[in-house]
Order: sequence, then C-alpha cells, then structure tokens
Amino acid sequence: LTVATSPDFPPFESLDGDRIVGIEVDILEKIAETLGVEIKFEQMDFDSVLPGVQAGKFDVGMSGITVTAEREKNADFTDPYFMAAQAIVVMEDSDITCKADLEGKSVSVQTGTTAESYCMENGYDVQAFQANNDAASALTSGKVDAWVVDNEVAVALAAELDGAVVLDEAMTSEPYAFAFAKGSDTLVAAFNDALKALIDDGTVEAIFEEYGVPYVAPEK
Repeated sequence: LTVATSPDFPPFESLDGDRIVGIEVDILEKIAETLGVEIKFEQMDFDSVLPGVQAGKFDVGMSGITVTAEREKNADFTDPYFMAAQAIVVMEDSDITCKADLEGKSVSVQTGTTAESYCMENGYDVQAFQANNDAASALTSGKVDAWVVDNEVAVALAAELDGAVVLDEAMTSEPYAFAFAKGSDTLVAAFNDALKALIDDGTVEAIFEEYGVPYVAPEK
C-alpha cells in the first residue's frame, strides 16, 4: 500500500534522516502487520495528501487528518483513532489569553488544514503557509498575533520556540482518522477491524505514551 503523508507534523509524522517516523507511522505499521501487507510512504505538502488519495494516486492518506462532513464528500475514512484539538499559540508577552481575545487579530495556519478552514470561516485575518515551521516563524517574528495548529504539534514545536506559549483554551476539538479514495469499502473495513483491535488492547494508547502524548480516545 502506498501512503501519502506530510512529515511536517511532529509527533505524528517527522523526518529522522530520510526515514519518516511518528505516532501514525507506528499505528499504520501495526495495521499493515495485521493485514499482512507492505507499506511505502510518500512525503509531500499537507495540502497535497487528500487530493492525491482522492485521485487514486495513493492508497492511504495520513497526517493528522480530521474527519469533516466536507471531506467525507470526496474521501472515505476509517473510524477515528484519536480526539485532537486545535491549539492557540501566542508569545508570552501577548495580551491574548483565550479564544475570545482573537477577535480582530491575525493568525497563522498551515495551508489545507482544518485550522485554516475554521479560522477563515470565522472571519479571522488568516495568513496560510505550506509548512507549520513557517507558520510558527510568522508568530515569533511578529507578523501575526497567534498561530493556530493541532495541539500535539503546538506542544512539540512551541517548546523549541523561545517565548511561545500554548493557551489552555483550545480552538476546536476534532477526530483524526486515515483517509482513502471514495469506494474503498473493503479496505476501510479491514483497516477498521485492525484499528479497533489495536485500540481495544491498548496498543494505540501505548504508542502515544511512547511519544509523550496523552491519549484521548475517540467518542463512541
């Protein structure tokens, strides 16, 4: 199976030399082991992952992909494996302390993400970047007032940014899943069976713990 992914998404996907590593990589490798298939990762910008899967260029898409009603029109998804949140990152001297304080402020996001669509739909002044590192740099250089990004990425990257803090209040809460081309019913069903077993026996939670990320089980 070919897997489309964007390694600019620690701790879910990142590069260790030429090798893609991370939470979703480990989960997918466990699923592949259960199904008896080999997987090959193809790296690209995040906003190319879903279009590539939808066009049938890749069998599976991953990179902290949120299931939304709009995306379900053009792609099939597994059952969610994790409940994520969009976090708000600001500089420590900022007067932004909660979501309400973002009114009239500028925010940076990664192109093609739910952070981008949510912020645009809710009228924020949005600056979008292909890479999360660039979105983070826009914050630290003062080009924007806040950076909106998946919570786990925020925690991982903000620790490396001098003076950046993650607010306690999240922007949104959303389910992560693996994506497939429309009509992939048989493959999705096989993935769901394997994924359910890995969640039920604690394997998925253990993988999250290995990366120091608290596991939030999907709503049933």
